[in-house]
Amino acid sequence: MSPVSSFPFSVQARCRGAAAGTGGKWGIEVSIPPLRGRATGERVILGLSIFVMLLSVLLVLLVLMHKGKGGGLSDMFGGGVTSSLGGSSVVERNLDRMTIVIAVAWILSIVVLGLLINRGM
Repeated sequence: MSPVSSFPFSVQARCRGAAAGTGGKWGIEVSIPPLRGRATGERVILGLSIFVMLLSVLLVLLVLMHKGKGGGLSDMFGGGVTSSLGGSSVVERNLDRMTIVIAVAWILSIVVLGLLINRGM
């Protein structure tokens, strides 16, 4: 019997042992080809997941580097102590810009990752 071509896999039925019609055993062979696109999609999801984790750690570090603005929790953990490193307004502006860029990249990565997982790639 010839393989059925309307399925994504091929199914063949053959008579093993004695000739057909004389009590031989029928066996069914199923061969499923590897899905090339799925393996590539899984690699993309894995790579994007690692990228999101790295961006998350970097975003936390950038937020923690900001200067405390008031008498909140940042003062409780030593944020109220002035240091010579955070005195420049140029450094603070650049830190703000870097934080915004990393946050936007993190949000876009999360959205793309969610779409890829939802599509089942």
